Amino acid sequence: MNSTFTEEDYQLIEQNFSGLRDSSRKRCANRKEYETVLKAFDFANDAHKNVRRRSGDPYILHPIAVAKIVVDEIGLGYKSISAALLHDVVEDTDFTVDDIRRNFGDKIASLVDGLTKIKTALDGSKDTTSLQAENFKRILITLNDDVRIVLIKLADRLHNVRTIEFMPEYKRDKILSETMYIFAPLAHRLGLYAIKSEMENIWLKYREPDAYHDIESRLENIASQREGEMETFIATIREELDKAGFGNSKILKRLKTPYSIWKKMNTKNLPFEEIYDLYAIRIIFQPKEGLTEREQCWHIFTRITSLYPYKADRTRDWTREPKSNGYEALHLTVMSPGGNWVEVQIRSERMDSIAERGVAAHWLYKKNGEENGQETSDFEVDNWLKKVREIIENPDANAIQFLDDFHKELTTADIFVFTPKGETRRLEKGATVLDFAYSIHTDIGNKAIAGKVNQKLVPLSQVLRSGDQVEIISSATGSPKREWLDFVKTSKAKGIIMESLKKNTKDS
Repeated sequence: MNSTFTEEDYQLIEQNFSGLRDSSRKRCANRKEYETVLKAFDFANDAHKNVRRRSGDPYILHPIAVAKIVVDEIGLGYKSISAALLHDVVEDTDFTVDDIRRNFGDKIASLVDGLTKIKTALDGSKDTTSLQAENFKRILITLNDDVRIVLIKLADRLHNVRTIEFMPEYKRDKILSETMYIFAPLAHRLGLYAIKSEMENIWLKYREPDAYHDIESRLENIASQREGEMETFIATIREELDKAGFGNSKILKRLKTPYSIWKKMNTKNLPFEEIYDLYAIRIIFQPKEGLTEREQCWHIFTRITSLYPYKADRTRDWTREPKSNGYEALHLTVMSPGGNWVEVQIRSERMDSIAERGVAAHWLYKKNGEENGQETSDFEVDNWLKKVREIIENPDANAIQFLDDFHKELTTADIFVFTPKGETRRLEKGATVLDFAYSIHTDIGNKAIAGKVNQKLVPLSQVLRSGDQVEIISSATGSPKREWLDFVKTSKAKGIIMESLKKNTKDS
């Protein structure tokens, strides 16, 4: 939609870019980086001149908003901010990727090129299930190139669903479906909880409007009724933290989201009145010297449970074994003075940064650690990305199988099992002894004939549980069997078995 911009339009553009300018100035390491962002804005602003969105707003407001999400909500740097500003230029104007490369260099051009390919794939994914699956496969291949492409795409998708009321119904349905099936789970796996939650809530608002507004109304009433109770609850905890030497801690409160409540009501067949821990508070502390962050989390836990009764079976310790997206925290559920259950999340400042900004925060901490000569532990997102690459690189998987495998990797919970030496291995829930064997080494999987779980002999098809100790029994003459495909769970195991069977068929 094109029409000449008015003076009001230019004022609106300047007003929106002003906020991004401030955020970029704080994020950029030096003047040169900041000037690259300003140059990217000027380039995109000129390219989208007199072009409007369906809402009637100048089109450039969309790239500005995406770039603002990239820097403020994900925490990426100047190259990603610049690529976000330029992300629609190649697709929607006469400029090419080579033009971007000449003006901004190879890396920003590569990011814009990746984003353009994703947009092209999504715009074409409307005919058949297999075509849509093939296009999504192309999207996820960008994880192999640069995860920032996917992070910027998540920011783009978030702004599109924030403004979804201006889209025609047929396009709205397609975008909501894609968002819930791929982008919300992907945001979750990359540790971007706030983005994931907002996507889910917008989906609920448009797909189940009655349920959404009913839950939202009930939550507003609860917030009003319990305001005094929560203030007292938090004040008491703050006083206890002061005594324990954690006086600089931040304490935040929030209500559960409409989507999370709706999902629990549906999966557990519960009425709203039986959803108990509607409130959650988050304690973010500055670590003290002399103790590990995990020890300090448990110290705070002890202080809180000395004040309020807690539900032992609701305690979750992700400080010992972080979630597969890198999330670390200690969770407990306590009863407030008003007799209501409240979830308490305890995080260090580092844990909170990773929880809010996911993989981007991990890179920041990892980079700082390397620069300071400190050792940094492997991040679980790296392991997950490795699994995604294994799915992508499986030559025998058709597009629909790829999409199923990938979605499973996004949504499946993980278990922890142990080797005979006590080393921890992370596997997806439902994994078997044979999956464990392949997680260690291809040869161990190929030559496996049985296993021992907790010292008991079991078949390779035995499903594992968290805490199991697993040992593989192998034979020098062992080889993959076609029937193994009937029970292995992980895409890695399936891919190796299929490749081995294919090779054996050719050799025979």
